[in-house]
Amino acid sequence: MSSILIKNGKTLSGEKYDIFIKKGSINQVSEPGAVEAAAEVEYDANENLVTPTFSEPHCHLDLSQTAGKPGWNEDGSLLSGIKLWNEYKQDVSKSEVKKRARKTIKWFVANGVTRIRTHVDVSETELICAEAILELKEELEETIEIQVVAFPQAGILTNLDNHDRMEEVVKMGADHVGAIPHFEYTNEDGVESVKMAMDMAEEYDVGADLHIDEIDDPGSRFTEVLASETLKRDFSGPVTASHSTALHSYPNAYANKLISYLAEAGVNVITNPLDNSVLQGAHDDYPRRRGHTRVDELQEAGVTVGLGHDSVMDVVYEYGMADPLDAAYVLAHYAHMNGHDDVETLWNMLTDANARVFGKDSDEYGLSEGNEGSVIVHNATSPHEAIRTRSKRQLVVSRGEVVSEATPTEPTVSLFDTETQVDFT
Repeated sequence: MSSILIKNGKTLSGEKYDIFIKKGSINQVSEPGAVEAAAEVEYDANENLVTPTFSEPHCHLDLSQTAGKPGWNEDGSLLSGIKLWNEYKQDVSKSEVKKRARKTIKWFVANGVTRIRTHVDVSETELICAEAILELKEELEETIEIQVVAFPQAGILTNLDNHDRMEEVVKMGADHVGAIPHFEYTNEDGVESVKMAMDMAEEYDVGADLHIDEIDDPGSRFTEVLASETLKRDFSGPVTASHSTALHSYPNAYANKLISYLAEAGVNVITNPLDNSVLQGAHDDYPRRRGHTRVDELQEAGVTVGLGHDSVMDVVYEYGMADPLDAAYVLAHYAHMNGHDDVETLWNMLTDANARVFGKDSDEYGLSEGNEGSVIVHNATSPHEAIRTRSKRQLVVSRGEVVSEATPTEPTVSLFDTETQVDFT
């Protein structure tokens, strides 16, 4: 591990400071010029924003980079994407899964992400994807944290072999169990699948992170089952409701009741605006629902709401650069969070809330002395500017090691009888 001195940085609140990282941890945070210790690496942030690194709470490394394979998702729907994946995964190889996943991990790291939670499809019968991602988790454990969710993409009760494979992947080292109750054949099966996932999480002492109610149907109400099971069991592990987009379409009285249960149960919720901005409301005529979870009401009730990227160039969503700031930018528009005060909320989701989803507390995460030495130097002087421009991260440090460095390039425009560098600030 290198000792690293980052000089002339700015906090999210605009204060200037230097930060000294030693032996993988933040050793000193002080006014500019006050750090006297010698460092092996010195970096001048030039009064740009310096923040803790990002955590990606919801993605699919095994599916990433599959756009166009074996064909393009012509109608852009979730079901068409899953159909393509079901066709593609029949002949998938471990080396190919690793190659695609490594590429996506590099993209995430270049964008300042040093913790990644990935859902891995256990309905792929040979568990090649799970083996590949778990091996990458072990390969990177010294520098990048990867949490794996054993995810039955096709459901649990649609094929009971999926339950057995899910259990096998948990035994192999997965950190969470998943489910997708709204994909089960009946409502009764969906309820049972939530209970089965929670049973397994309890038995193996792992977390539960379910794709749940990712649908426009106001009658799809499995999030309440997850909250209820969490409360009844006094479950001590982390529980997460990923997507919960049907919450958008619930009657207000019911939504208010459900949100209070989620808060009481301590269930995290993750919104994934990139995918859900195009997948939800697709069957509506006009007016079209936006179809995402109720971020503001959940936060007001005290629920931790994470902000995920979800798909990266895959058969479901063919866009994406594995950049959390893209997700924040879309959410600002998608959730009417475009007021200037909303910038603080968006950054809280990108940093503290996502870290809490990962199980990190204030003793581990943040810019206090003793915290993990993982920081980003942005190419922006303020939080608003960083989201607006989504410019390259200049420096990314993970646990005291420089894992990404970029030299920002600016275009030169020749107009008005002069040449001018344009930096969009």
